[in-house]
Amino acid sequence: MNSSAKKTISLIALIAGIAAMAVALYLDFTGSQNAYRGGILIVGAVLVLFGIYYYPTKKHRKIINFIFLFPLVFAFGVTVLVPFICGIFYSLTDWDGVKMTQFVGLGNYIKMFQSKDYLYSFVITFIFTVINMISVNIVAFALALLCTSRVKGRNFYRAAFFVPNLIGGIVLGYVWQFIFNKVFTSVIAGSVSMLTDPNQALAAILIVSTWQYAGYIMMIYVTGLQGVPKDVLEASSVDGANAWTTLRRIKMPMIANTFTVCIFLTLVNSFKQYDLNLALTNGAPSRILAGKAVQSTELLALNIVNTAISKNQYALGQTKAVVFFIILAIVSLTQVSISKKKEVEM
Repeated sequence: MNSSAKKTISLIALIAGIAAMAVALYLDFTGSQNAYRGGILIVGAVLVLFGIYYYPTKKHRKIINFIFLFPLVFAFGVTVLVPFICGIFYSLTDWDGVKMTQFVGLGNYIKMFQSKDYLYSFVITFIFTVINMISVNIVAFALALLCTSRVKGRNFYRAAFFVPNLIGGIVLGYVWQFIFNKVFTSVIAGSVSMLTDPNQALAAILIVSTWQYAGYIMMIYVTGLQGVPKDVLEASSVDGANAWTTLRRIKMPMIANTFTVCIFLTLVNSFKQYDLNLALTNGAPSRILAGKAVQSTELLALNIVNTAISKNQYALGQTKAVVFFIILAIVSLTQVSISKKKEVEM
């Protein structure tokens, strides 16, 4: 088959594929009950890819690379980019989860920042994130040092410390709820559960979160510590460096990139904490803030879900979700940027 014929067939396939996809999308957006619209969309996509693949060009290798990446890029676009763009649109409307009747502009954003429970959730989420990020990394690094030392049974310790991370947040929350409410109060006579005290309930979540996540971060630190060249450690020992000096002057600087990864993971995980928060306290107990009752442990992710689902305010919940994403992106990028600069200094 000559180049001209290939070009003609490719163009026909491209046009037919685009037309088929346009028809399928039109049927879907107009609420058509046609059972074949999904099949038409798939056939259209296949025809488009076929046309791109057979189109005669000197950049054929790039086209093949694009075709192989397309399923992943398409899935990312459908599950992340499109919903995010739709979410921004819905945050500017009075969307009730099914339909919208009018645009409200920035009304939802103004209402959100006037909400005392949202502002409270934002503050305690920030506090929780900072403390949890520090506690998880300190505990994880200490455990990693233990598991890379010459202590007997270190492989057993690695497995034991990692196991809590394998337990789902929902199950873990209910288990620890029983421990706080029944076990601790029975062992310590006359005490009350931390989960019933607005001043202690957040600390309870921090304890459980650290217990669960430290084992996972520990494994990353273990990998980093094992990557430190042994000849460098031997040289420091010959020079008379003690364990503390070796750790501070050699090991920690050489695993600076590991610190960047671990801090980033704990920061993101802490900021979007939901399942453990839901199962352990579900936002309770309540406290009075400026004359209004608010949930003392309702972190941002739980606040967003409760706004949309429990209070049936989908547009406002989507508005909070958009702001949540923007804040998380800014904080994460800032943290990575600062950590990268520290890596260079170290």
